[in-house]
Amino acid sequence: RLAFVSDRDNPSGVNNLYLMNLDGSGVTRPTNNVNESDYAPAWSPDGKQIAFRADIAGNGDIFVINPDGSGRINLTNNPANDWAPAWSPDGSLIAFQTNREGNWEIYVMHIDGSGPFNLTQNPADDQMPYWKPMLSGNNG
Repeated sequence: RLAFVSDRDNPSGVNNLYLMNLDGSGVTRPTNNVNESDYAPAWSPDGKQIAFRADIAGNGDIFVINPDGSGRINLTNNPANDWAPAWSPDGSLIAFQTNREGNWEIYVMHIDGSGPFNLTQNPADDQMPYWKPMLSGNNG
């Protein structure tokens, strides 16, 4: 299944999260936003959850949701803007970018949102984290 965002069902331009089969069939919409938009979906390594950014009242937070739309949880719940969630290959952590320090930094948190910490700690803008995939027999 492919996860993506679109405003296809909302003439006011609000993005929702969509899923579809790779042949374009079986389109579903796990979110049903009217005033907020979703962005940057990322499947968990086991395919059981999707992390994404949702804009709520002008603030972006990282959420997880089950593919059927149930179990939506706000992981970051912070007044800063959080963006670009990326699951670790083992599914135990989520990296994301945030402007909590006044510039874009890369943070990492547990998948329940606990223990967020600044990984980059640099005055430059650090953005768009992406984990190296785990390859069997190669942990480097």
